[in-house]
Amino acid sequence: MIDFPLIAGSFVVAIVVGLTGMGGGALMTPMMMLFFNVPPLAAVSSDLVASAVMKPVGSFVHLRHGTVNLRLVGWLCAGSVPTAFCGVFLARAFAVTDAVKYALGVALLLAVAGMALKSWFAGRGGTSSAHEIVVRPIPTLLVGMVGGLVVGVSSVGSGSLIIVALLVLYPALKANQLVGTDLVQAVPLVAAAALGHLLFGDFQLDLTVSLLIGSIPGVYLGARISSRAPGGLIRAMLAIVLLASALKLLDAGNLFTVCALIVAVAVTVAGWLLRRRASARRAAAEADGAPADGRPQEVSP
Repeated sequence: MIDFPLIAGSFVVAIVVGLTGMGGGALMTPMMMLFFNVPPLAAVSSDLVASAVMKPVGSFVHLRHGTVNLRLVGWLCAGSVPTAFCGVFLARAFAVTDAVKYALGVALLLAVAGMALKSWFAGRGGTSSAHEIVVRPIPTLLVGMVGGLVVGVSSVGSGSLIIVALLVLYPALKANQLVGTDLVQAVPLVAAAALGHLLFGDFQLDLTVSLLIGSIPGVYLGARISSRAPGGLIRAMLAIVLLASALKLLDAGNLFTVCALIVAVAVTVAGWLLRRRASARRAAAEADGAPADGRPQEVSP
């Protein structure tokens, strides 16, 4: 049976995903659990199967434009595909004690920390280098294994967690290569987790159909307006929403949740003001022909 409120919710979440490029599982699964009373294992299963249908679209675009590091994809998938499939067995065992909900809450907290780390790297300009990337097989394999396990259990991490791990391991990776590589490696990862949930999880066809009906146009609309939207502000809002979802999944009290969100908003606003002030100083320095650090520029006689 088609669930129209769920279609509307997935449409809104998909717009955010289209705008920011992350947050699919991190928002969709908690939404089903918190607002539609979907059991944890059913929410994870249906979200992963829906993601397996949607993920290849963006991947083909990046493959066509050559913004994918296939060696990185290979090592990530070597670790993530088997552990994602095995993660389903852990999720099924966790479902007995409702620990999937708590695993998802922890994964969301990791995603929030990862987004903050990604913003810090972006602010330092770490992803702008055009140098050739030297692949580090063992660390990359381990990242894939951990990421695959988290995705198999909670459906979170195919974008937000792994993309941050790639930033830490390969700070010289250009932004478009980072996104393209992450999207392509997520296809077999999500497919393996989805297959495991189809066989051993709690997949529900009506939930998945409702998710797809809302998500596909939502992602398209979000991608269309992403060039006009303030990306930094949208990502900050997404991080705050993820933090709220994580705290509620971990059964945090209302007072603690409100205080944590107030602190998060204050930190976000302060960071935005500092970054804006730094950008203004750089622009003024460039206009005056002086270095961005404010030191006087030597003039040759």
